[in-house]
Amino acid sequence: MNVIETLAQYLSYPFVIYALIVGVLVALCSSLLGTTLVMKRLSYIGDGLSHVAFGAYAVAAVTGVTQNMLVIAPATVLAAVFLLRRGQSARVRGDAAIAMMSVAALAAGYLLMNVFGTQSNVSGDVCSTLFGSTSILTLTGLDVVMCMAMSIVVVGGFVLLYNRVFAVTFDEAFAQACGLPVDRYNLIIAIMIALVVVVGMNLVGALLLSALVVFPALSAMRVCGTFRSVTACSAVIGVVCALLGMIVSIVASTPVGSTIVVLDALCFGVFCAVGRLRRGGAQA
Repeated sequence: MNVIETLAQYLSYPFVIYALIVGVLVALCSSLLGTTLVMKRLSYIGDGLSHVAFGAYAVAAVTGVTQNMLVIAPATVLAAVFLLRRGQSARVRGDAAIAMMSVAALAAGYLLMNVFGTQSNVSGDVCSTLFGSTSILTLTGLDVVMCMAMSIVVVGGFVLLYNRVFAVTFDEAFAQACGLPVDRYNLIIAIMIALVVVVGMNLVGALLLSALVVFPALSAMRVCGTFRSVTACSAVIGVVCALLGMIVSIVASTPVGSTIVVLDALCFGVFCAVGRLRRGGAQA
């Protein structure tokens, strides 16, 4: 059986279609927000929130909550709000607050799953949650609907608030002087990335999720010169790498999250080379 026949056979299963839909949506939302977060030097927020999401997942697992998104989503959004509102005004500044919260949530989650967990293979379950595994292929119809709803909120919010996000991204002081409520839009951005973290955990895992945010944006910045073009190129890169990574994972039986992140990294290398060639040609 060749690769095309194998892929066609897998695509006949609904759970594979569910995985592809969720993967594309997560990659799209991550890459859209990634441009803003990278330019604002806030890409570490995604990494910190993913650790908080793992802690919430552990709570849902030990308490027997079947729809763990109902626990993970509120906890992650609340963490995003807390970090944004307290990170710059409190004695513990933003980056330190994120580091403290992420490490504490990660440690507490692992401790809870070891002490109170009911599954025999705790280490395997933790590894799957942190690094991604075949969990993306066990999504239900309800999971897909929830993912689509969150993606609509993120993409719709980004499109509707594009001009304001652009202003806040490049110069917060100037945007505030123009009368824009900068804190409000920063809060919206934090909530949107929290929703992306919640949905993306099933795709690449908690520890690899920030790669979906960072790599496409950095790749696009190597060849594009405007915020709009970087955002559009980043979205295309993120979706293509995620889709191709899932297809390779299905056919070659490799870990989904790791495959996608490796493709993102390779794509970044290619775009770096293209950017250097373009700059060299322009100088010549």
